[in-house]
Amino acid sequence: MVSSQLMQVDYIIVGIGLAGISFCEQLKANNKTFVVFDDKSQQSSVVAGGLYNPIVLKRFTSVWKSKAQLHMALPMYAKLEQTLNIKLDYKIPVYRKFASLEEQNDWFSATDKPLLAEYLSTNIIKNENNAIEAPFGFGEVLQTGRIDVKCLIDAYKNELLKEQLFFEDTFNYEAIEIIENGVTYQNIKAKHMVFAEGFGVVKNPFFNTLPLVPTKGELLIIEATDLKIDFVLKSGVFLIPLHNDLYIVGATYDWDDTTNKTTDKAKDALLSKLKKLIRCPFKVVNQVAGIRPTVKDRRPLVGQHATYKNMYVLNGLGTRGVMIGPYVAQQLYQFIENDVPLENEVDIKRFTN
Repeated sequence: MVSSQLMQVDYIIVGIGLAGISFCEQLKANNKTFVVFDDKSQQSSVVAGGLYNPIVLKRFTSVWKSKAQLHMALPMYAKLEQTLNIKLDYKIPVYRKFASLEEQNDWFSATDKPLLAEYLSTNIIKNENNAIEAPFGFGEVLQTGRIDVKCLIDAYKNELLKEQLFFEDTFNYEAIEIIENGVTYQNIKAKHMVFAEGFGVVKNPFFNTLPLVPTKGELLIIEATDLKIDFVLKSGVFLIPLHNDLYIVGATYDWDDTTNKTTDKAKDALLSKLKKLIRCPFKVVNQVAGIRPTVKDRRPLVGQHATYKNMYVLNGLGTRGVMIGPYVAQQLYQFIENDVPLENEVDIKRFTN
């Protein structure tokens, strides 16, 4: 619980997923003080596959602002590895399985496009793994990897707890008081309040009208001792190697179910696709679920409350949070502190005006 003594900080942050951590890092870099509230109700960051990949592999197109996002994100994770003394960034290539010669040709056409050339290898990789069904081989995506998001969140939270900057409480919106030049909440006075609570924003009376689309995702963890791959394999599903012959299989998309409970339906769907991709024995060792905060135009929700000018939102990171989180966190910080306009594509005014 919060101390009974009055605490003064620059920022109160609600949510400690990828959005919240990215914003905390902006504050630390600029010597701003803050506290964080989170009650573990949102699991989208914790169950994320954590891939950073600049290419939309379904269509062989560039991810929005991928170069700028990677330029921001990778140094942030490298710094966090040092400060938290943990391993986060696992450099690993992504192989896209080709379903036909036509797909190979489409890949080669994509390698000539300016935004894609540095990320797509022009070599077709022949499949030599008997455990994989891939007669047409693979295309390799460059400059890819995986961030261990659960490890990051756990370590970051522990560090904030040591510094007495983290409160594992359900946030009570009714306890917010708007004051001149700021807000107060439970004996904490702050200049600004940033909500980075993912799908939890639907319960937030200040920002619950934003068009956030909850998208449930489920992953499996399998053990496959004969698979032996050291790359991420993308076909109908992603297959991401972990350690000790364990692999992530993901992910599903469900727009109707907004619980964090795992389902047989998702498991069956993932297994059906997996069995078309690999032909070796495996066993399922775990299944996890979370709600992704997605937006209909596939852009984040960043901006200032129309009435309460000291309240802000940082949300809607969707399925690529490890890449986009640091990028939009910097935008929000620059907007708040230096009046730098937000990009129109991420500004919530696109929905509120």
